Amino acid sequence: MDRTQRVESMMAALDERILLLDGAMGTSIQGYGLTESDYRGERFADWKSDLKGNNDLLTLTQPKIIEEIHRSFLGVGCDIVETNTFNSNAISQADYSVEGLVYELNFEAAKIAKRLCSEFTRANPDKPRFVAGSIGPTNRALSISPDVGNPGYRAVTFDEVAAVYTEQIRGLIDGGADILLIETVFDTLNGRAAIYAIEALAEKTDRRLPIMI
Repeated sequence: MDRTQRVESMMAALDERILLLDGAMGTSIQGYGLTESDYRGERFADWKSDLKGNNDLLTLTQPKIIEEIHRSFLGVGCDIVETNTFNSNAISQADYSVEGLVYELNFEAAKIAKRLCSEFTRANPDKPRFVAGSIGPTNRALSISPDVGNPGYRAVTFDEVAAVYTEQIRGLIDGGADILLIETVFDTLNGRAAIYAIEALAEKTDRRLPIMI
């Protein structure tokens, strides 16, 4: 099925039943007890910054683990799996000096999830599976000052956050996401920036996906 057919299939399924979303990626990863070396893999063995804790990077360095987690959720009947991209934005990835990898992180994470969903859908066409592109809040707030002595200060602007989200969303769509999931919204203005980015990109590319918030 192409993306349009998958979305139509999902909407038809929603008319008939409740679709089950998967569980938490982060705590699933914690269960593996990964070391700094595991996070680095071969590609980032000599990286200048510590990488342990950057779960999204495992899409590139430990893809088998991400596949295994997706497979475990699909195996117990989840209809929708979230990509391993909660922090795959330039603001969050700058903490690890890998902000240049944002598009690749989102593209590859969506590809992994799509491949497994396609596999489970082929095995049981009566229960199609779908990919939700996970879009987290970043670690900056648009509505709150990080400086208690200067309540009017903002560490980032709306346009900057929207641009960061645009890069992430482009990778998710190109990688094959069926849904865009704006999640863990702690600042509604950040959420609004994500919505704005989705809508602006849809207008520009004529590729519009269902949005979950």
